[in-house]
Amino acid sequence: MLLALGAAGLATSALAQPRATGALGLSRLPGPEVPITPEARQARVTRAQALMRRQGLSALIIEPGSSLVYFTGVRWSRSERVTCAILPVEGEIGIVTPFFEEPSVRESLALPAQVRTWQEHEDPLALVAGWLRDRKLGSGVIGLEETLRYFIVDGLKRNLPTARLANGAAVVRGCRMIKSAEEIALMQRASDITIAAYRHTIPRIEAGMRPSDIGGMMNRATAALGGDPEFALVLLGEAAAYPHGSGKPQRVRPGEVVLMDCGCTVQGYQSDISRTFVFGEPTEKQRKVWSQVQRGQQIAFETAQVGVPAGRVDDAVRRHYGALGYGPDYGLPGLSHRTGHGIGLDGHEPVNLVREEATLLAPGMCFSDEPGLYLPGEFGIRLEDCFHMSETGPVWFSTPSASIEQPV
Repeated sequence: MLLALGAAGLATSALAQPRATGALGLSRLPGPEVPITPEARQARVTRAQALMRRQGLSALIIEPGSSLVYFTGVRWSRSERVTCAILPVEGEIGIVTPFFEEPSVRESLALPAQVRTWQEHEDPLALVAGWLRDRKLGSGVIGLEETLRYFIVDGLKRNLPTARLANGAAVVRGCRMIKSAEEIALMQRASDITIAAYRHTIPRIEAGMRPSDIGGMMNRATAALGGDPEFALVLLGEAAAYPHGSGKPQRVRPGEVVLMDCGCTVQGYQSDISRTFVFGEPTEKQRKVWSQVQRGQQIAFETAQVGVPAGRVDDAVRRHYGALGYGPDYGLPGLSHRTGHGIGLDGHEPVNLVREEATLLAPGMCFSDEPGLYLPGEFGIRLEDCFHMSETGPVWFSTPSASIEQPV
């Protein structure tokens, strides 16, 4: 395949791109982007109800956020004014929202629901309690989505004195951890857009640029290609030794590491891809550590097989790094964070590829694979690609870096 040499001395792929349009010379990445259908969301509710019956729950309360989007399609922000969904163990769901917000909430509501509204002087949790009592569920076990804020929990306790409140995380995780083919397709598109944005951005990095210059360039490319930019973390030189960076001023300098950790969303589904390279000619030590991380990433991928406890993936990487003299465990220089995290509608979702995580890997689960190595006072290397579990094992969303000179 033909390679073109970028401005930073980096080999960048000259893969055929769509016909250039706009100021950046980029156009929307071609290919289908099929939305999640109302039927699919109803199937999710049905799945949740089956899990609720198994666990003895009468209903499940969900606030705005990714879980509300997942089940209902409603995209809303949290505030002191309560909006929530009530998933009963049987039948149609309920939505409670302020009266003046109802038209806006209905705009993204993707399945049938009984909507009840409250006025500014009223207690919205009394309305939730009334909805449950009308369905003879007010004295049952009410599951709470795990990110529910305390003032809502307290209001439910006050208005449902005969109910028992319980953690509903097992129901939500039991649905969301296993991605459908449609969800995986949206995550694949998000990953494809992020990789295409990297191809555009990396060759345009110049000496003296700040992290914000590079991140802005990456985000503009992402938007032009059809993704919604989510984050663009750029760490230069020594700052790359600290996984989420440093507040010290940074500029691109010859011979120093550039670590980029970027992602976008497509219909809410996320990508998360890190690339590390050197502006100019890498040193022998930079090459060595980069190759060690490349191997660590591959070990994680090879270990992630159906039926394997998620924690075993992290264990395998740490054994390898320990044999190379890093650590021990989370010690530095070495790998100071987990090997990977779940991903989907949230950038970080349960479960994680981390020590002692006993959840068995299963088809449909999606993870990041990012076993970085960090050398305080010098530099860090992080290579991150995400994969999903198929019936036969892990499948990459993005092709890992080939070399320190060819990050994408």
